[in-house]
Amino acid sequence: MTTRPDILCIGSVLWDIIGRSAATMRLGSDVPGRITRLPGGVAMNIAMTLRRFGFTPALLTAIGRDAEGQELLAACARMGMVTDHIYLSDDLPTDRYMAVEGANGLIAAIADAHSLEAAGDKILRPLADGRLGEWRGPVALDGNLTEALLAEIGRSPLFAAADLRVAPASPGKAERLTPLLHCPQATLYVNLEEAGLLCLTRFPDAGAAAEALVARGAARVLVTDGGRLCADGASGGVLTAVPPQVLVTRVTGAGDTFMAAHIAAETAGADRQEALERALRAAADYVSGDIGS
Repeated sequence: MTTRPDILCIGSVLWDIIGRSAATMRLGSDVPGRITRLPGGVAMNIAMTLRRFGFTPALLTAIGRDAEGQELLAACARMGMVTDHIYLSDDLPTDRYMAVEGANGLIAAIADAHSLEAAGDKILRPLADGRLGEWRGPVALDGNLTEALLAEIGRSPLFAAADLRVAPASPGKAERLTPLLHCPQATLYVNLEEAGLLCLTRFPDAGAAAEALVARGAARVLVTDGGRLCADGASGGVLTAVPPQVLVTRVTGAGDTFMAAHIAAETAGADRQEALERALRAAADYVSGDIGS
């Protein structure tokens, strides 16, 4: 019997292949370090953090029926994810993400998430055919979906009663969120660069970016800026907080951790300011290595 999930995590679930070195790196650097392969992707990273807060997430994504896909599916199930509703493809390979990180942060990354894009609205079949019923709970939605599918989700009656929490996959895909700017049930999670791309300008800080996005029609937006000021903007005004100062040992997945911790805090009844501060603490713990991947 399928476990009833607390939250839907829709988007990329793939293998993260991350190379990390303690050395400062530049173009052409060849340094010693460690290379790991772990389950990742925006939807998966959010789901893993939500598991730490006691949630039971269901994954809506596309995974290939290849060997890598079977390994990934088994890993998700072991972590306590609801995997019954994942679209399994016979002809699409399992997606991958590769990144290189040095002491000076993210050096480069390549997202091979073409299968998720190719699967399109097939990943939403469990909602369309009634297997998940009329979903009224939270939904973590990532920007690896195509702009057309994100726009469809924003206006679909399947999500009319849902609490949509949306994050871009990367600055390069931030503009895909434009159709969701005017979605009344959507909360957008973006960094300062992504906010600028959505507004076609540059902002001095997260507070200014949050104000501008709300002015453009966003119902609610969370804007992060690394270790600097973070903002929560809504029609009721803009709240800000500064992240705890920590030694950064990793960066991939930090934004997803922030988003998941924020959802968990609000679900537990925290007000806007407390939820913002709890999420910043969780992200700080993550990048410092104080909590596991």
